[in-house]
Amino acid sequence: MIVENYTLQVSTKAVHDMVDITDEVAGRVKESGVCNGTVCIFSVGSTAGVTTVEYENGLKTDVEALFQRLAPTEGYYEHNERWNDGNGFSHVSAALLKPSLTIPIMQANLRLGTWQQVVVINFDNRPRDRMIAVQVTGI
Repeated sequence: MIVENYTLQVSTKAVHDMVDITDEVAGRVKESGVCNGTVCIFSVGSTAGVTTVEYENGLKTDVEALFQRLAPTEGYYEHNERWNDGNGFSHVSAALLKPSLTIPIMQANLRLGTWQQVVVINFDNRPRDRMIAVQVTGI
């Protein structure tokens, strides 16, 4: 059994910025030597999430619109009352998306669909450098 841990640094812009990290994750899988197993990708931080999407401009716009409807940036949030940082919407959005994603590894490759890419979405109201933990496990 092989278990390898890696860290990716991802620079994001503010509010709903989506960054494709598929190639970086696939590179860590190759580097690990795992042929069959799983890779867990985890966004360290409370205002970002990780998922798979069809990474294209229309979908990026649609995802932003979805989160704007679910957790509007101009909405009222108790978090803002306590911390006065104006990013209550970002914490709610991140809670909906979740911080981690697990993908099967088959024959040393990420088992993604034709149009799926792995992305980090920053929900915060300012640019952030995100730390992404990548753990590859398998044989």
